[in-house]
Amino acid sequence: MSASKGNVRRNRPQKHQNRTAFRNDLHDTSKKTKSLNALQVSGVCTRCKEIIEWKIKYKKYKPLAAPRKCVGCDQKTVRQAYHIFCNKCSTEKRVCAKCCKSSEETSIVPEIQQEQPAQDKDLQAMMKNLPERKRRTILRYLKKQEGEQTPLQIEKLMSDMLKLDDDDFFDDLLSDECSDVTD
Repeated sequence: MSASKGNVRRNRPQKHQNRTAFRNDLHDTSKKTKSLNALQVSGVCTRCKEIIEWKIKYKKYKPLAAPRKCVGCDQKTVRQAYHIFCNKCSTEKRVCAKCCKSSEETSIVPEIQQEQPAQDKDLQAMMKNLPERKRRTILRYLKKQEGEQTPLQIEKLMSDMLKLDDDDFFDDLLSDECSDVTD
Protein backbone atom coordinates (compact mmCIF):
# COMPACT_ATOMS: atom_id res chain seq x y z
CA MET A 1 0.00 0.00 0.00
CA SER A 2 1.04 3.48 -0.62
CA ALA A 3 2.13 5.59 2.30
CA SER A 4 0.25 8.62 1.02
CA LYS A 5 -2.41 9.97 3.33
CA GLY A 6 -5.93 8.77 2.63
CA ASN A 7 -4.98 6.18 0.00
CA VAL A 8 -6.59 3.01 1.31
CA ARG A 9 -7.15 1.20 -1.99
CA ARG A 10 -4.45 -0.72 -3.76
CA ASN A 11 -4.55 -0.73 -7.54
CA ARG A 12 -2.56 -3.88 -8.22
CA PRO A 13 -3.34 -7.52 -7.37
CA GLN A 14 -1.49 -9.52 -4.75
CA LYS A 15 2.13 -10.01 -5.85
CA HIS A 16 2.60 -13.62 -4.74
CA GLN A 17 -0.49 -15.72 -5.43
CA ASN A 18 -0.90 -18.91 -3.44
CA ARG A 19 -1.08 -21.78 -5.89
CA THR A 20 -1.81 -24.51 -3.32
CA ALA A 21 -3.41 -24.49 0.09
CA PHE A 22 -1.14 -24.63 3.12
CA ARG A 23 -0.87 -28.04 4.74
CA ASN A 24 0.70 -28.30 8.16
CA ASP A 25 1.67 -31.94 7.66
CA LEU A 26 3.19 -31.64 4.18
CA HIS A 27 6.85 -31.74 5.23
CA ASP A 28 6.43 -32.30 8.96
CA THR A 29 5.42 -35.86 9.86
CA SER A 30 6.28 -35.65 13.55
CA LYS A 31 4.16 -37.12 16.35
CA LYS A 32 3.44 -33.62 17.62
CA THR A 33 1.88 -32.53 14.33
CA LYS A 34 -0.15 -35.71 14.05
CA SER A 35 -1.46 -35.30 17.60
CA LEU A 36 -2.37 -31.65 16.95
CA ASN A 37 -4.26 -32.58 13.78
CA ALA A 38 -6.23 -35.17 15.76
CA LEU A 39 -7.01 -32.72 18.58
CA GLN A 40 -10.71 -32.13 19.27
CA VAL A 41 -11.48 -28.62 20.55
CA SER A 42 -14.32 -28.69 23.07
CA GLY A 43 -15.74 -26.59 25.88
CA VAL A 44 -15.38 -23.29 24.01
CA CYS A 45 -17.72 -21.06 22.06
CA THR A 46 -17.88 -21.26 18.28
CA ARG A 47 -15.70 -18.17 17.76
CA CYS A 48 -12.97 -19.46 20.06
CA LYS A 49 -13.21 -22.89 18.47
CA GLU A 50 -12.63 -21.37 15.03
CA ILE A 51 -9.64 -19.41 16.37
CA ILE A 52 -8.02 -22.49 17.89
CA GLU A 53 -8.70 -24.57 14.77
CA TRP A 54 -7.07 -21.83 12.66
CA LYS A 55 -4.00 -21.93 14.90
CA ILE A 56 -3.79 -25.72 14.48
CA LYS A 57 -4.30 -25.52 10.71
CA TYR A 58 -1.53 -22.97 10.15
CA LYS A 59 0.99 -24.32 12.70
CA LYS A 60 0.55 -21.44 15.13
CA TYR A 61 -0.83 -23.60 17.96
CA LYS A 62 1.55 -24.00 20.89
CA PRO A 63 0.45 -26.78 23.28
CA LEU A 64 0.99 -26.46 27.00
CA ALA A 65 4.13 -28.04 28.43
CA ALA A 66 2.62 -28.27 31.92
CA PRO A 67 -0.89 -27.78 33.30
CA ARG A 68 -1.87 -24.18 34.05
CA LYS A 69 -3.80 -22.70 36.93
CA CYS A 70 -7.57 -22.46 36.49
CA VAL A 71 -9.10 -19.03 37.13
CA GLY A 72 -12.19 -20.59 38.70
CA CYS A 73 -10.80 -23.13 41.17
CA ASP A 74 -7.13 -22.01 41.46
CA GLN A 75 -5.92 -25.57 40.82
CA LYS A 76 -3.47 -26.63 38.12
CA THR A 77 -6.11 -28.38 36.05
CA VAL A 78 -6.09 -26.49 32.73
CA ARG A 79 -4.57 -28.92 30.23
CA GLN A 80 -5.55 -27.27 26.92
CA ALA A 81 -3.62 -24.34 25.51
CA TYR A 82 -5.34 -20.94 25.33
CA HIS A 83 -7.94 -21.97 27.96
CA ILE A 84 -8.20 -20.20 31.32
CA PHE A 85 -10.91 -22.40 32.86
CA CYS A 86 -10.68 -26.14 33.43
CA ASN A 87 -13.41 -28.35 31.95
CA LYS A 88 -15.13 -28.75 35.32
CA CYS A 89 -15.34 -25.02 36.08
CA SER A 90 -16.42 -24.05 32.56
CA THR A 91 -19.30 -26.56 32.62
CA GLU A 92 -20.36 -25.55 36.15
CA LYS A 93 -20.33 -21.83 35.36
CA ARG A 94 -21.58 -22.41 31.79
CA VAL A 95 -18.95 -20.17 30.23
CA CYS A 96 -16.46 -20.53 27.40
CA ALA A 97 -13.18 -21.94 28.73
CA LYS A 98 -11.18 -19.47 26.63
CA CYS A 99 -13.00 -16.13 26.50
CA CYS A 100 -15.21 -16.48 29.63
CA LYS A 101 -18.37 -15.33 27.83
CA SER A 102 -21.54 -16.87 29.16
CA SER A 103 -23.38 -19.56 27.23
CA GLU A 104 -26.26 -17.11 26.57
CA GLU A 105 -23.93 -14.82 24.60
CA THR A 106 -22.18 -17.62 22.77
CA SER A 107 -23.18 -21.13 21.92
CA ILE A 108 -20.98 -23.62 23.69
CA VAL A 109 -20.77 -26.85 21.72
CA PRO A 110 -21.61 -29.75 24.03
CA GLU A 111 -19.33 -32.77 23.96
CA ILE A 112 -22.30 -35.11 23.41
CA GLN A 113 -23.14 -33.41 20.12
CA GLN A 114 -19.51 -33.76 19.04
CA GLU A 115 -19.53 -37.50 19.75
CA GLN A 116 -22.54 -38.16 17.50
CA PRO A 117 -20.89 -36.97 14.23
CA ALA A 118 -17.78 -38.93 15.18
CA GLN A 119 -19.89 -42.08 15.55
CA ASP A 120 -21.57 -41.34 12.22
CA LYS A 121 -18.14 -41.01 10.59
CA ASP A 122 -17.05 -44.32 12.12
CA LEU A 123 -20.23 -45.95 10.84
CA GLN A 124 -19.67 -44.55 7.36
CA ALA A 125 -16.03 -45.70 7.38
CA MET A 126 -17.04 -49.24 8.39
CA MET A 127 -19.77 -49.38 5.78
CA LYS A 128 -17.47 -48.08 3.05
CA ASN A 129 -15.46 -51.31 3.14
CA LEU A 130 -18.54 -53.52 2.73
CA PRO A 131 -19.91 -54.89 -0.52
CA GLU A 132 -22.95 -53.10 -1.91
CA ARG A 133 -25.41 -55.90 -1.06
CA LYS A 134 -24.37 -56.00 2.59
CA ARG A 135 -24.31 -52.21 2.85
CA ARG A 136 -27.87 -51.91 1.54
CA THR A 137 -29.03 -54.69 3.86
CA ILE A 138 -27.66 -52.83 6.87
CA LEU A 139 -29.10 -49.51 5.72
CA ARG A 140 -32.56 -51.07 5.34
CA TYR A 141 -32.26 -52.64 8.79
CA LEU A 142 -31.15 -49.34 10.36
CA LYS A 143 -33.94 -47.44 8.63
CA LYS A 144 -36.48 -49.94 9.93
CA GLN A 145 -35.09 -49.71 13.48
CA GLU A 146 -34.44 -45.94 13.30
CA GLY A 147 -36.40 -44.73 16.32
CA GLU A 148 -35.81 -47.81 18.45
CA GLN A 149 -32.02 -48.06 18.51
CA THR A 150 -29.46 -46.02 20.37
CA PRO A 151 -26.01 -45.27 18.91
CA LEU A 152 -24.50 -47.92 21.21
CA GLN A 153 -26.80 -50.58 19.78
CA ILE A 154 -25.92 -49.52 16.24
CA GLU A 155 -22.22 -49.68 17.10
CA LYS A 156 -22.70 -53.18 18.55
CA LEU A 157 -24.53 -54.22 15.39
CA MET A 158 -21.66 -52.96 13.23
CA SER A 159 -19.04 -54.68 15.38
CA ASP A 160 -20.98 -57.96 15.18
CA MET A 161 -21.16 -57.54 11.44
CA LEU A 162 -17.41 -56.99 11.13
CA LYS A 163 -16.57 -59.98 13.33
CA LEU A 164 -18.45 -62.39 11.09
CA ASP A 165 -16.67 -63.16 7.86
CA ASP A 166 -19.39 -65.44 6.52
CA ASP A 167 -22.85 -64.38 5.46
CA ASP A 168 -24.65 -65.78 8.53
CA PHE A 169 -25.21 -62.33 9.98
CA PHE A 170 -26.62 -60.95 6.74
CA ASP A 171 -28.70 -64.06 6.12
CA ASP A 172 -30.32 -63.51 9.53
CA LEU A 173 -31.05 -59.88 8.66
CA LEU A 174 -32.43 -60.88 5.27
CA SER A 175 -34.59 -63.59 6.81
CA ASP A 176 -35.99 -61.02 9.27
CA GLU A 177 -36.81 -58.67 6.39
CA CYS A 178 -38.35 -61.46 4.33
CA SER A 179 -40.53 -62.57 7.24
CA ASP A 180 -41.76 -58.99 7.61
CA VAL A 181 -42.65 -58.86 3.92
CA THR A 182 -44.59 -62.16 4.03
CA ASP A 183 -46.56 -61.10 7.14
